[in-house]
Amino acid sequence: MGDPEPSAEEALTKEEIQSGPEAVPAGEKRKNPCTPLSFDTQIISRALWLTQKNQKPPFSVAALMAPKKKAPARPLPGGGHLFKDRMGLGAYLAEPSAFPASVVVAHDADFVVIRDKFPKATVHTLILPRSSAINLLHPFDALADPTLLADVRVQVARTRALVAAELQRQLGRFSRAEAARQAVLDGEEAAVQGQGGGGGGGGGEMMLPPGRDWAAEVICGVHAVPSMSHVHVHVLSRDMHSHKMKHRKHYNSFVTPFLVDIDDFPLAEDDPRRDTRREGYLNWDLRCWRCERNFGNKFAQLKDHLEQEFDEWKREDAGLGFHTA
Repeated sequence: MGDPEPSAEEALTKEEIQSGPEAVPAGEKRKNPCTPLSFDTQIISRALWLTQKNQKPPFSVAALMAPKKKAPARPLPGGGHLFKDRMGLGAYLAEPSAFPASVVVAHDADFVVIRDKFPKATVHTLILPRSSAINLLHPFDALADPTLLADVRVQVARTRALVAAELQRQLGRFSRAEAARQAVLDGEEAAVQGQGGGGGGGGGEMMLPPGRDWAAEVICGVHAVPSMSHVHVHVLSRDMHSHKMKHRKHYNSFVTPFLVDIDDFPLAEDDPRRDTRREGYLNWDLRCWRCERNFGNKFAQLKDHLEQEFDEWKREDAGLGFHTA
């Protein structure tokens, strides 16, 4: 299982490694196993719209409409020693339906998507491949397989859309880029009819005003030195705003090359990110991800600064794009 004591090249603390899978409160019902985060049906529809129209839905419609299940009375998979410490993510792979939708975002035969137990941003999810042939490899080795890499990229695109939709749900009302769109959703303004598609008929479908491109605010990748044994891909908002971000290494693991973007795979054999000991990413100076101000090793000052940056970031008018009503 591996020593739970983290090395200097790992981003998690010993407490995080040893925390185990999420506990489910007694009597809590297992919600729709494919309902992402706290999304309602409208939010799910928006997220699916953000994906390419020629792709299949991220998880089956039949599963989305399936009757809700109750959590089993027996202990959850993570209760024993099999999924202890660094093997903790294995509990979600073994029996994802045992966890509520507040923990397992969605799952199918190939992947499980969960909320990170220690989120380092407003929305932070993990994609877990289920194949036992690869899921205990180092992610650099697992993603060298072209078939897995292609499948992971599809799953990343889908999960990015879900994370973007959740960002819009949580923060849309604050963003100047969303003002006109929010006015329509609040019934203060009317939606605009788009251009007709030709072929006789009336005008086109009703269109919401331009809104912020929240998908552009999502980052996706793997840690160069993962602390947990099972392959997991981080898909999270870029804001780094979370009370769970408590250490310099937490922050630098997502804002330096220590987080390897999924689009950079497969990695070249001489890629410097393969040698984290030489590069020392987690010990780099603390720089604001947004304005690049250098805080050296003053983490508390960075955290105070990030509060200000978060307030400005959520309000900015960046990345406009049209959406159907």
